[in-house]
Amino acid sequence: MPAAPTLAVLHGLRLGSVVRVDDLARRTGLPSGEVSAQLAAALERGWVRHHEGRLPGWSLTRSGREEGERLLAEELDAAGAREAVAAVHAEFVPLNARVLEVCTAWQVVVRDGVEVPNDHRDEAYDAAVLERLAALHASARPLLRRLSAALERFRGYDPRLEAALERTLAGDVEWFTRPTIDSYHTVWFELHEDLLATLGLRREGERSATAVVRGARAASPTDRAAGRLDGTHQELA
Repeated sequence: MPAAPTLAVLHGLRLGSVVRVDDLARRTGLPSGEVSAQLAAALERGWVRHHEGRLPGWSLTRSGREEGERLLAEELDAAGAREAVAAVHAEFVPLNARVLEVCTAWQVVVRDGVEVPNDHRDEAYDAAVLERLAALHASARPLLRRLSAALERFRGYDPRLEAALERTLAGDVEWFTRPTIDSYHTVWFELHEDLLATLGLRREGERSATAVVRGARAASPTDRAAGRLDGTHQELA
């Protein structure tokens, strides 16, 4: 996470959506007391809001999101890393589309031309999907190394993705896409959001770019499923 406490807290909320103080402290590496003080100050500025009820925690307001992006831009330029991060992002976009397709293939199968939830009874099919995931991760490793060299706060993604992949390939397959744990998709989604926030970009523009990358090929049922699921489960990265 960023070294500056204010940026660390705002960015932690950006990546975590609605976050409890203890979870935010763990995410940022800051003491809980420091996190609470930063949240109180941010609340006075209108950057954050607190949620009660079934899912209590803190989240960013629009102005908090904008302030976080401003601080991220300052950090990026101070490190002289904008060009390096932008170059990684350009390579990440088509790779992200392929990871999305693999996540969709894990959750949805096509039987007799109809998309249905994957019941995971076809072991050969599931094994092939996991092989695709492992190959995509191998392609991601050089990008993760370049990001880590550009900005220190990106260093956590490589070991988190490796851990989730190892558990998934070992048979603990909930570590592939389950949203409530540090699954491969959860961490990948955070990496994607981190890149967007760091560069001040929006997902909508990337969807257009992804469509260009895919070209004019006719959309297969799996492609259509990916598009449908793109707005669910944390937008499936």
